Amino acid sequence: MSGETLKVFITMVVYMLIVICIGLYFSKRANESSENFFLGGRTIGPWVSALSAASSDMSGWLLMGLPGVAYFYGLSDAIWTAIGLGAGTIINWMVVAKRLRIYSEVAGDAITLPDFFSNRFKDTKNILLTLTALWIIVFFIVYAASCFVTTGKLFSTLFGYSYISMMIVGAAFVLFYTAVGGFLAESASDTMQATVMILALSFVLIMGTRAAGGISEVVNNARSIPGFFEFFGIASPTMVDGVQQSQNGVPLFGEAGKYRLYTILSTLAWGLGYFGMPHVLLRFMAIRDEKEIKISTRISAVWVVISLTAAVFIGIIGRTLFPAALTTAGEAETIFILISQTLFHPVVAGLTMAGILAATISSADSYLLIGSSAVAKNIYQGIYKKDATDKQVMNVTRIILITITIIGMIIASDQNSIIFTIVAFAWAGLGATFGPVMLFSLFWKRTTIEGAIAGMVSGGVMVFVWKLILKPIGGIFGVYELLPAFIFSCLVIYFVSKATPEPSKEIQKEFELAKSKAAIR
Repeated sequence: MSGETLKVFITMVVYMLIVICIGLYFSKRANESSENFFLGGRTIGPWVSALSAASSDMSGWLLMGLPGVAYFYGLSDAIWTAIGLGAGTIINWMVVAKRLRIYSEVAGDAITLPDFFSNRFKDTKNILLTLTALWIIVFFIVYAASCFVTTGKLFSTLFGYSYISMMIVGAAFVLFYTAVGGFLAESASDTMQATVMILALSFVLIMGTRAAGGISEVVNNARSIPGFFEFFGIASPTMVDGVQQSQNGVPLFGEAGKYRLYTILSTLAWGLGYFGMPHVLLRFMAIRDEKEIKISTRISAVWVVISLTAAVFIGIIGRTLFPAALTTAGEAETIFILISQTLFHPVVAGLTMAGILAATISSADSYLLIGSSAVAKNIYQGIYKKDATDKQVMNVTRIILITITIIGMIIASDQNSIIFTIVAFAWAGLGATFGPVMLFSLFWKRTTIEGAIAGMVSGGVMVFVWKLILKPIGGIFGVYELLPAFIFSCLVIYFVSKATPEPSKEIQKEFELAKSKAAIR
């Protein structure tokens, strides 16, 4: 390991030690009860709720996946996705946060998403509880795998060790501090990591633009590539066996592709996913006072707009600085790392790399924690052993944490995995499975348990059907699977609810109580 690499390594180790100390600080309080471990006792404030939700949501794809898409294909795919995500974040905070915070207390003081759905519909047979928990496990294992891919790519690129060994090290680190500190440690460290992420993105954007010769030079270079700097076109790299070709150091591109309306709607549909993201919705349930949600909304809006904009344009800048350096879509996801290593002092580079690590950790800990809670709290205690003590629930939680981590590492073992693709599938799965059910649960009193169950199953299944069977057909079927699956789930919920007896008086009374409290407060 060279002297410069050693400095980067030391900087990142110091950062990781700080994160571990946060976990140890909160470990005593987190282990007082399962409610503290899973939801922090509903005590987090507006800054922590906003920033921890943002950082846990974005994950390593914000600093690697999104810039990689912009570097390889140009502005359109990345910017429309960013617009969808930004709008989805803000609308979710404005529309869902307050109602869910109140309703989760009214409906039996629910502390997990499966709890809320089960309590909301008085699910005495635990069908909805089980379905929710199982879907969470399926898609969060995939999500966790995307985070492990990020750590493997980051560490192997930086330090030259094998991808597999570095991926395992990163996964083990996340597992350790999540198991120790729970939700409080996760939320506190995620707040710090959100700060590190936005600073790293902003710094790389500013310094990268400067090194490229200024904004005009970056724009001129982008415009010289067919379809690269267009909202309604897309660049077409000239590929041979999955590798972009170049001539005399100049990357080759074919004619610009068209970015059609259904493709724009497809990328904007990323915003729909927010309504079903358990790690974001959990922050809404955990905030200490719903009156503080307006503050959180403003904080989250500012953070997400700055971060997404910076991530997209880092990829555009990368094409000016290193036009032919990264020749595959997978390699393109390391453009943030390449810029940092090339332009900055090793210590500064280490701090910017900590931004990637921060993004990855802040998401992986959420996925592991929520996935384990779905099994331990909702299936083990909720169905299998109703008289389980908090200690038993915590023990099962840690066993499930290890299990999810191992399965995630197996999925992440392919070093050619593209982070953006993995995240897109998991995001679609969670968004289509839970998003429509969440919206109907909060805002339509006539929603029945049969409608909720049918909507949850149809949304999740449609993601697989569209992705694996219909999408390969191409054309209009090439749209992002979240959009058709979300719409299909909504239709199923509506028609099945209309076709089944209306909810009980008790359920309707709780709905009206939550609605009136949200209106008053």
